[in-house]
Amino acid sequence: MLTANNLSKSFGAHQVLRDISVTIAPGTITTVIGPSGTGKTTLLRALAMTDVADRGEITMDGKNYKFPWPENEKISPKPWPHITAVFQQLFLWPHLTLRENILLPARNFLRATMMDELQELISVLELAGFIDRFPNEASLGQRQRIALARALMLQPRYVLMDEVTSALDIEQVSNILGFLPRLKERGIGVLIITHALNFARRAADHILFMDQGKMIEHGNARLLDNPQTPRLKQFLSMVEAAH
Repeated sequence: MLTANNLSKSFGAHQVLRDISVTIAPGTITTVIGPSGTGKTTLLRALAMTDVADRGEITMDGKNYKFPWPENEKISPKPWPHITAVFQQLFLWPHLTLRENILLPARNFLRATMMDELQELISVLELAGFIDRFPNEASLGQRQRIALARALMLQPRYVLMDEVTSALDIEQVSNILGFLPRLKERGIGVLIITHALNFARRAADHILFMDQGKMIEHGNARLLDNPQTPRLKQFLSMVEAAH
């Protein structure tokens, strides 16, 4: 179980996260929705402990991390690669092929099944046609799929994804939707930030709605059809009007 309690994070005088609590259970998919600039990516980075919270607590499978973390002290025990994240920036090495980008982080976790796992990802995510190109020779959607494959090659217990479908076409999004149940079957807990409400509805066991750094409402996929708070009703109406 990955649990965060009362996470808060500020940048200068601007408080981005305000006492947010989240639970990601193994074998479940949680989606986070909300307007732009409301702190969703900051929440993901805080959960991944790549940008530590100012206050709060994270527990991952019995390991406890309390914040503020002592200055100049490394996070210990290391939460990675048990938890891994796919960021919008993707962070692909430009001088390596896409295949090398996938394999390089996994080099410290060698196992006999690694190449079989890679081949499965190549098939499911449809990477074969471009996997041996360099990043600047691939589209953004192709690079997004490579970043997802790279994260999964680490065999994490929890995967956090930031707008992982934003540059994918309808067919590729459908492939991701078809792939997510495999992660659930493996007991992987997944959190996905998305602006695509239909994707959130179809993918999620649990949906969280954030606004202005706060967790406003949460529930199962029916939440999008039966919102309880005025702010979520307003948000859904605005999204519907925009489409």
